[in-house]
Amino acid sequence: MCLLLRVKNFVEGVKFFNDICEIAESENHHPDLHLEGYQHVTVCIYTHSVRGLTENDFILAAKIDGLQPKLSKYHKSKQAQQTTK
Repeated sequence: MCLLLRVKNFVEGVKFFNDICEIAESENHHPDLHLEGYQHVTVCIYTHSVRGLTENDFILAAKIDGLQPKLSKYHKSKQAQQTTK
């Protein structure tokens, strides 16, 4: 399960990753984070050991969903940008 966002700028993308890092460490569950083109953020959550999604993935996703990064004015709605891996 991946979340695609277009954040306001590079600094906002890194700040968002740092916020995710704090949550991931407290949950001991770590997503794949990608920042491309200075404002295109992708967060992918997947449990490799089971080759699928677990309850922990949904808990982590809900906590990340609670974060509110500053988005670009060109960002499409968050719900439309969710994908499955």
